[in-house]
Amino acid sequence: MEDFEFKDQNDGFYSHNKEDIIQDNVYSADYNGSQNGSGYYPPQRKVKPKKSHSTGVVVLCAFLAAVIGAVSGLLGAILYFRTADNTKTVIQNGNAQNVTISVNESTESVAQAVAKKAKASVVGIRTTTSVINFFGGSTERPGEGSGVVYSADGYIITNYHVVEDAVESRSNSKIEVFLDGDSSNSLPATVVGYNISNDIAVLKVNAVGLTPAEIGDSSKLTVGQYVVTIGSPGGLEFMGSVTYGVISGLDRVVSSNSNVKLIQTDAAINPGNSGGALLDSKGRLIGINSSKIVAEEYEGMGFSIPINTVLEKVKRIIDKQNSPEAYVGITLSSRYTGNVLQSLGYPAGAVVLSVDEGSPAYEAGIRRGDIITEFAGKEIGEYTEFNDVLSDSDVGQSVSIKIYRSGKYYTSKITIGSNS
Repeated sequence: MEDFEFKDQNDGFYSHNKEDIIQDNVYSADYNGSQNGSGYYPPQRKVKPKKSHSTGVVVLCAFLAAVIGAVSGLLGAILYFRTADNTKTVIQNGNAQNVTISVNESTESVAQAVAKKAKASVVGIRTTTSVINFFGGSTERPGEGSGVVYSADGYIITNYHVVEDAVESRSNSKIEVFLDGDSSNSLPATVVGYNISNDIAVLKVNAVGLTPAEIGDSSKLTVGQYVVTIGSPGGLEFMGSVTYGVISGLDRVVSSNSNVKLIQTDAAINPGNSGGALLDSKGRLIGINSSKIVAEEYEGMGFSIPINTVLEKVKRIIDKQNSPEAYVGITLSSRYTGNVLQSLGYPAGAVVLSVDEGSPAYEAGIRRGDIITEFAGKEIGEYTEFNDVLSDSDVGQSVSIKIYRSGKYYTSKITIGSNS
């Protein structure tokens, strides 16, 4: 770009003031121009008019300044991801800080270094479910997603919706895990447990020596921070795909049926990325990718479950895996969400679809059609929330339950049983 040289606007101009006019020794006259007997007026020096800039020039300069500023900002972002140094000075909260990154001679950008560090910790997941059709035959329904290695001995974190069909079908389904970008070889996996309202599930494969992801701290995230995602957008064919962007927002609630607060990012997250990794610039796991707003008017809005929330649920799932499963003897309707109930004039809650005779719920007086609004001291707004509270309860524990029936609220005590 050419350098522009600006001159003083008075350069080459004569000043027009009283002292200039009366300093001439040949002619004399006062400043008001009266004659002094000579019959002459003092000669005045020529004054060149100041040049004025046209509106078009001003607009052009403003446009060029805006373009230069935008290009500078873009180059700054690109250079951050394309530095060959081991440290990068960035500005955070007004202070310059040196951020260590895992790059070496074989990597030329932060995104590349993060991918090299973390790709072995991200897996592909395929579920195959047998579905009975109208004529009594069966067809296989496949599903694909992503997961993250939690431990070297085979625990895998993913989204519940990635394995939902397999969970519901149980014996008529199978789950496969594909390691380190190899879509031709798989390991059979089982479901250890899940948390529906937080969209989290834990799988287990019979393997050792896996590469677990380094865990970060989602409570320390800031808007504008650079992030990298790894997953299988579009399925296993694109397993190990890497995208990068920034954190666009924190504590986002994107579903009226869930109060889970999510991380918003502009890094590309597509179907198949679900269950994959959201990583910071040091390659640490800060979130599990969960969903994307898919609409024509939206672009670059992906969401991830903060890793601190994920770990809280995962640890409880693993700790309770060998414990008897809590049981009260009811099935709930997934048709009547909290919003649907409220639109019909009922309170939000979980609608009881059936009650097993002789079960703890039956003994507590729960019947078909009841709406459970509280359980174990926690408000229930959705059927998924009831399942999560029940899974956190201990067998033999006595808890309170509140229901809505025929325009009135009732409370009772229920003792948690075991389905084993």
